Amino acid sequence: MRTQIVLVPGFWLGEWAWEEVARALAQRGYAVDALTLPGQGHDDPNRAVVTPQDQADAIVAALDPSADRRVLAVHSGAAIPGTLVLDQRPDLVDHMVWVDTAPSADGTAMDPDFAADVLVLDDRWEDELAGGSMRDLTEEQLATFRERAVPEPGLVVSTPVRLTDDARHDVPSTVVCTSFPASDFRSYAEQGVDFLKALPDYRALTYVDLPTGHWPMWSRPAELADLLDEAARADR
Repeated sequence: MRTQIVLVPGFWLGEWAWEEVARALAQRGYAVDALTLPGQGHDDPNRAVVTPQDQADAIVAALDPSADRRVLAVHSGAAIPGTLVLDQRPDLVDHMVWVDTAPSADGTAMDPDFAADVLVLDDRWEDELAGGSMRDLTEEQLATFRERAVPEPGLVVSTPVRLTDDARHDVPSTVVCTSFPASDFRSYAEQGVDFLKALPDYRALTYVDLPTGHWPMWSRPAELADLLDEAARADR
């Protein structure tokens, strides 16, 4: 059986963010594709006009219809185009993995009031450090992250997603909880906290804990690869 795992990085990142995880999964025999989404490559001339739909289209193009199984893993802000993919092409995703993130709800945007062309990591760096999202990263990793990060397309931040197909709620999904525990994910979702409020609508959902910061592909790559391996085998 040929199983494809598509790895999608969050804000400011390219495929390089998944190098260790992708290597570990490839060694286990998976067909692994780590993506750099439109607008998230260095020197991308179209960054200021890239939309969530553009990024979703790129993910759809990467999913191989000829594979026996396809696992789509999205990290952080990649949940925005990832949710669009799940809504528009649920037939192409056999298992969804939300890495320290959650599906978007219909009509929501990351920040609907964001008006700039791009979101720059340097503008958020101190807040990220103070908030603990960088927990468990080495000084070398932090320096590499800051050096390689690219501006995030502003329209990806501000454009609301429009969702129409209830079938997305039946795709088996795993939420990898890193920044706070699964019990908190569930509790906040039930309370209707904005970025988690879509979770209760998903009917085949598993929560797993991986205690670390928001960037487990660097802080816990072996453990994250293990969890992706488990998700890939979960519904056979």
